[in-house]
Order: sequence, then C-alpha cells, then structure tokens
Amino acid sequence: MPKLDLDTIPQTNKTGYPAPYSEKVQGRWYRRLAPASGLADFGVSHVTLKPGAWSSQRHWHVGEDEFVVMLAGEAVLVDDDGEHVMRPGDCASFPKGDGNGHVLQNRSDADCVFVAVGANVAAPGRAESDCHYSDIDMHLPGGGHFVRKDGSEF
Repeated sequence: MPKLDLDTIPQTNKTGYPAPYSEKVQGRWYRRLAPASGLADFGVSHVTLKPGAWSSQRHWHVGEDEFVVMLAGEAVLVDDDGEHVMRPGDCASFPKGDGNGHVLQNRSDADCVFVAVGANVAAPGRAESDCHYSDIDMHLPGGGHFVRKDGSEF
C-alpha cells in the first residue's frame, strides 16, 4: 500500500550524539519512513522539531546528498551563507562533499515539521559517509562512532 499511516510508524528522539551535543536535539522527533515503506535506495524521515529544538548539530556529509521539504511551521536554516527562514513548501538541498555545514533550528513557539531525504545507510552494501561538524569538536568517520576532530574518544 503506497499511502503510509504515520501513526503506525514508531517515532523516536534517539540520538547518537555524545553529551553535551545531544542537548539541542532532544526536541527532535522523527519517523524513519523508508524501512516502513520498503524503500531501499534512499532514506526518508518525517521530522518534528519542538520549539527550541535543532535538527542536528551543524554538519555536512562527504558522501551523502540531503534534501528537505518543510511541511508545517517555521524553521531557520543556518549554513555557511547565514540564516534563512524556511516555511511550508520551502525546500533546501545539501550536495555531498560541498563542505557547507547546515542545521534547521526551530526558534518559534510552535512545532515545525519537515521531510528529510538522504542515503539509506541501512541498505545492504551501503556504508555510512564521513560527517563533519562545523561548529563543534566532533567528527563521525564513515561507519565509525563519534570522536573529537583529533580522533580522540569522548
């Protein structure tokens, strides 16, 4: 069945970020739509940011394109070019390897909702891409775990 019932797909605010970097995403709730719908080639997440929440730490991927579509509410896209208000219907793309760190921040007093599309790192034979964090001392090597930029453990 092509139409998804979001209420039947588990929602979580789980993060792998170590403290204190995990604090900003505690109000980020997401559903992984690709596994629930049988998609294998790319990942899709339905994301709700509570007021004050961030989508992630500001980051960019070496080998993963990302695309977001705002559905409801308002978020501020922060990237290397500054701050950009995102409202329903607005889209943003983040080509792999471009080095432009990005994050969506909900600075409003209401939830905002968007769909994020990227690589399906759970797909067989697909490895995670290096992820670089622009503003903090954190790096995620492909297939590894979070470390400081000098490679030391948290």
